[in-house]
Amino acid sequence: MARTVPSQCTLCEAHCGVLVTVEDERVTRIEGDPEDVLSRGYICPKATALADLHHDPERLRRPVRRVGDGWEEISWDEAFELVGRELRRVRREHGRDAVGIYYGNPAVHSSGVLNLLLLRFVLLTRHAWSASSADQFPQEHVAHRMFGSNLLFPIADVDHTDHLVVLGANPAVSNGSVTTMPDARGRIRAVRERGGRVVVVDPRRTETARLADEHVAVRPGGDVHLLLGMLHTLLVEDALPAPDHPRHHGFDRLVDAVRDWTPEDAAPHAGVDAPTIRRLARDLAAADRAVVYARIGVCHQVTGTLVHWLVNALNAVTGNLDAPGGQMFATPAVDLLPLLRRLPTGPNRWTDRSGVYRSFRAELPSATLADSILEPGPDRVRAMITHAGNPVLSAAGESRLDEAFAALDFHVAIDLYVTETSRHADVILPPTSHLERAEFDVVFQLLGVRNVARFNDRVFAPPDGALDDWEILARLVAEVLPLPLRGVTGRIAETVVAQLDPMHVARVGIAAGPHGVLRRGPGGLTLGRVRDRRGGVDLGALEPRLHDLLGARGRVDLAPADLAAELDRVLEAIRGGAAPDAAPDGFDLRLIGRRHLRSNNSWLHNVEAMVKGRDRCTVLVHPADAEERGIADRDRVLVTSPHGEIEVPAEVSDEIRPGTVAIPHGWGHDQKGVGWSTAAANGGANVNRLHDPHQVDVVSGNAALNATWVRLAAVAVSQPT
Repeated sequence: MARTVPSQCTLCEAHCGVLVTVEDERVTRIEGDPEDVLSRGYICPKATALADLHHDPERLRRPVRRVGDGWEEISWDEAFELVGRELRRVRREHGRDAVGIYYGNPAVHSSGVLNLLLLRFVLLTRHAWSASSADQFPQEHVAHRMFGSNLLFPIADVDHTDHLVVLGANPAVSNGSVTTMPDARGRIRAVRERGGRVVVVDPRRTETARLADEHVAVRPGGDVHLLLGMLHTLLVEDALPAPDHPRHHGFDRLVDAVRDWTPEDAAPHAGVDAPTIRRLARDLAAADRAVVYARIGVCHQVTGTLVHWLVNALNAVTGNLDAPGGQMFATPAVDLLPLLRRLPTGPNRWTDRSGVYRSFRAELPSATLADSILEPGPDRVRAMITHAGNPVLSAAGESRLDEAFAALDFHVAIDLYVTETSRHADVILPPTSHLERAEFDVVFQLLGVRNVARFNDRVFAPPDGALDDWEILARLVAEVLPLPLRGVTGRIAETVVAQLDPMHVARVGIAAGPHGVLRRGPGGLTLGRVRDRRGGVDLGALEPRLHDLLGARGRVDLAPADLAAELDRVLEAIRGGAAPDAAPDGFDLRLIGRRHLRSNNSWLHNVEAMVKGRDRCTVLVHPADAEERGIADRDRVLVTSPHGEIEVPAEVSDEIRPGTVAIPHGWGHDQKGVGWSTAAANGGANVNRLHDPHQVDVVSGNAALNATWVRLAAVAVSQPT
């Protein structure tokens, strides 16, 4: 008999509501849930991959340990005993910093994220990394400097804006990131349907740009200059007054920062003419409700933090910070800010072993990962825990990272597959599949375009003995405790696991939260009420609340001193004739990234439905650039940078700006020993072989994976004799 279960697609940030139909313990259909309060029936192709992931015979279902060049299944007790013994040994012999931890994006798509934070605390290591330093460090740095907390992400209120400007983001494909907006296409169309205007600033005419009123083909890395020209227009030429808000300060410093950089100065560096820069600025200021939204494309620049600062400043001076239709802040069901503000959420005192990269919120940039393992010295990393991450494929410098993970004394991976990274592990601990988990999200409710609370029910009961990722993390917490603190390991582990159930945390957090029964009385929110409401509970539109979030003495700093100093350094270098982004000899094209609706970083490529059809790991090149190099559509092309080279098919299209090429990330499944055959058969090439891992955003250390200099050459095809 068939049954249909409401659930969510937790493969990406959107967490779209789905209805999963099951017959004879096989998923027969996945469709959007029209009652979901945020996604409203929308799903993208990734949702259908839930079934393929769950049923994939290559997905690990029991712990495995390395035996020679292969793997053997072991029990959970054996696995945890081995992992605990080896991690404690490394810490005892080499110190607590000899154990490192890395986690990827999927780790925060799960309720286990709080247990992950606890594991990091118990490890007490300075060597922690995550995908955030290839993703969002610039935004977090700016939030910390401007608002006092790295968690105060301003959200673009797209559902109520009249004028949307998008920089370095492609929500039509991503469905929003650090502004969660399922059915972004529909939401963007709605802006125009209600008489508003949409402008996309991107070197490529993206899927989002095709929905917009205007596409501005900015030069790769030129966003900071475009924004400076816009701010100069408004603050210097038009003498826009300071925001009428007693909690804003630094306005005069902001004016000084942009005073001498006119649109004419900015134009050649932005790749956008001065009249267009002025018009973009004045159109933004004239709109009743407007917002500038920037995301990962500008995070991946050497000026990523500066760009996000100027975006927030532009929203503030036009009256669109903490205002409906502008940049807003969510009111989540579980308010994590009081708790997380007690943690190290800003810059820390310690650096990496080289002394170059400073830690931020107790994490180092991924640029330091390989050297922290390989460089000799008593403080090098000798053991690693990786959780839902594949840095060998997803971070810059693949070959050195591959060498580093192979050199570890011990490596435990929490992963569903034997990936390019986990193939080096000594033990792999596989969590339940996405359809076997019941979860309440506590992270992405901070980032949604609407306040909602949604419960994600499990579709399948997990097999006997299977563990959710939060249970694995809780057991690791118990195992890494020193022996004097552990007592009887089994008893401690059972106690820890019982107390760290995310549903306990959610139950208390919701009750004590802004909408909960402890604040609102008997009619307030409880976990039970969320769980019982198919599609979740709609808690209303975003509302102005920055005053409360800042606290009694907090203020918005429109021009943080260190960011203003860094901007001055960049501009002085240009005025002095130094071109910080000048092309190395022999390289004449700038490389940017691109997304695809059927891909999700590196981990949906073992699903046949996601990779079938035309090759998507291609280099997008403008017709003029292709003709100049004798390249035709679908030709094999060698793409070379000062750091490496890859070979991919060419895709010739005028949607890319001349002088620019684009290659998607997450591909390159060609290493020996990976455990996903479909991915290996559709391997593509790893674009991160082209990026220098030490080419980073100067302020945050975030990987600069955009604007890399490359050259193209057609690959000669040998003719049969």
